Amino acid sequence: MKKKIIVLITFLLLITIYSVFYHKGRAIKFVPENADILVLIDVKKCTRQYISNFIMHPSQWFRERRNRNTASIQESGVKIPDFLQVFHITNTKFSEWYSVVEIEDERKFLNYLKQQRFIPKEKNTFQKDQIFLTIDGKRCIIGTSDLAFKSISNSINLKKKEYPVSSFIDGSAGSISFISGHRTRTFSIDLHEDDIEIKKGVNEEDFNLMISKLQQNSNFLETELDAKNIRNFTSFFNKTIAGSSQINHLKATANLEQVNDTIITYGYDDNFNEIEKKSFRKIIQPNYVIVLQNTDPQKTMQYFQTKKWINAQNQFTAIPFQPNSIEQNNQGFEIKSTRNIIQLSPTLNGNYIFVRNNEMLLSSVKTLSATERKFFSGLEYIFYGNKDDDYYIKLKFKKEKLPLILRW
Repeated sequence: MKKKIIVLITFLLLITIYSVFYHKGRAIKFVPENADILVLIDVKKCTRQYISNFIMHPSQWFRERRNRNTASIQESGVKIPDFLQVFHITNTKFSEWYSVVEIEDERKFLNYLKQQRFIPKEKNTFQKDQIFLTIDGKRCIIGTSDLAFKSISNSINLKKKEYPVSSFIDGSAGSISFISGHRTRTFSIDLHEDDIEIKKGVNEEDFNLMISKLQQNSNFLETELDAKNIRNFTSFFNKTIAGSSQINHLKATANLEQVNDTIITYGYDDNFNEIEKKSFRKIIQPNYVIVLQNTDPQKTMQYFQTKKWINAQNQFTAIPFQPNSIEQNNQGFEIKSTRNIIQLSPTLNGNYIFVRNNEMLLSSVKTLSATERKFFSGLEYIFYGNKDDDYYIKLKFKKEKLPLILRW
C-alpha cells in the first residue's frame, strides 16, 4: 500500500513538473498580421535556466529580491504566457514595440499597476515613463508607445489565424523573426553565463577568430561592411542612401574623446552695451576615419552635393560630428575627423561591426534608468558578423561571480 502511495505521489509530482516547466502551447495567438518583426521568449525554458543557476549559487538563496509589500508579476493577475511575444508593426518607428498578454484577474491587475506607479491616462490606458498599456477586455496591450493600440486591438479581434510556434522558435531560449510577406527569416537567441548570442546558421569559429583579432586593439568602433550589409543597416534610417550613392564597401575606425565645448551667449552691461559671454562644458566626441568605396566616385560626389551633404569647408555634414574633411580618390572617399586624426585599422575582409563599451559614453547619457545603466555598464562589447547566409550577434558582458540570468 505504501509503495502504491509513493508511486502515485511520484507520478503526480512528475506530471506537475512537466506541466509547470515543460508543457507549452503550440500556437501564437496575439500577433497582428501587419507585424514585420516578432521576438519570442520561451518563458518556461528561461525559468528552468533560472532555477538551475539559482540552485548552483547558494549565495542567492536567502537574498531579498523585492519589497514584500509589492506583488510579483506572478501575483499581478496576468496569465504568464508560455512564449512572451514582442512585435513591431510595419511602417511605425523602430522604437515602437508591443506585446499582448491575457488578464486572469482584473482587480489584481489594477492593484498591481497602482503599486508599480502607473498613471491613468484615458479610459483603461496607463503610463509609466516610456511604457504604455491598455486593458482591452480580457487582454492587456503593452507598448513603448500607445499609437498603435487601436489597430492592434482591431487586428487581433478580426484575425482568425494562429501561427504555429515551431515556425518561429526551435529549442532556443528565444528568437527574433523578420517577416516580409510570405518570407520569414528567424534568428535564435541564447542566454549564456556571460553573453547573449543571436544567430542564424552560424559557424561560430570564423566569427570568434574575428572577435579575437578585434580585441587586440582598444578602438571604440571597428566596422567593415559590403553593399548588402550597408543596405540592410541604412534601411533603418534612410532607404535611399545605399542604393542612390552606389556605395559597395565601407570601412571605419573610431575612438572617443572628452573635449571642452565652448558655449557663447550674449547679454548687456549696465549701459546696455552688448557683451559676449563664454562658458565651457565637457562633451564626448568621436575621432574617426571612414573609407567608402564604389565604382563611380564622381557620380557619388554629385549625389552628395545634391543632398547638400558637403559644405563650403569640404566637410561631410551627413555625419553630425564636426569638424571633418572628405577627400575623393579613384576608389571612393575618405572621411576623417580633423581635431585628432587617427589611423584606419587593418582590413579583415569580412562583414562586421564591433563596438567596445566605453565609460565616457555611458557617463554622457543622463536619461538611463538605474536598471538600464546597470545593464549597459556590464557590457564588454557588441559584435555583429555576417558571412553569406550566416549571421551572428554577440553581446559580451564582463565576467562576474553570477551568471547573467541572476544579475538583473
